[in-house]
Amino acid sequence: MAKRAGFTIVEIVVALTILMVVMLALITLTGRTMHIAVIADREQAALQLVTDRTDEILTDPRYDALDSLYGGTDSSFATLAGLQRTTTVLHVVDTIQDYKRITVSVSGIGLNAPISRTIAVAAP
Repeated sequence: MAKRAGFTIVEIVVALTILMVVMLALITLTGRTMHIAVIADREQAALQLVTDRTDEILTDPRYDALDSLYGGTDSSFATLAGLQRTTTVLHVVDTIQDYKRITVSVSGIGLNAPISRTIAVAAP
């Protein structure tokens, strides 16, 4: 019997099956990585919205007008559709202290959980 050179059909099928399993795993991994990257970008954008608002408040000298200027909800962000920023102002007054506790929170599509930050602004 003569010796044959080359691959049998079974060897080719096994090799293609292994190749397909590896390719499917790589495609799945790439999809998950891209999804995680998109979520991270949205969370970074939400954190930037929170930081921008708290920086605005901390640099605004109009203590008495903070409630009317910044309190409420806004969602008109040109490049960040689906995100909503809420600012709540709580005025704390007692015999010793007078300050405003301000919480800025961003929630919306693409975020695992709302991003929020609370600051205190003392009366002048």
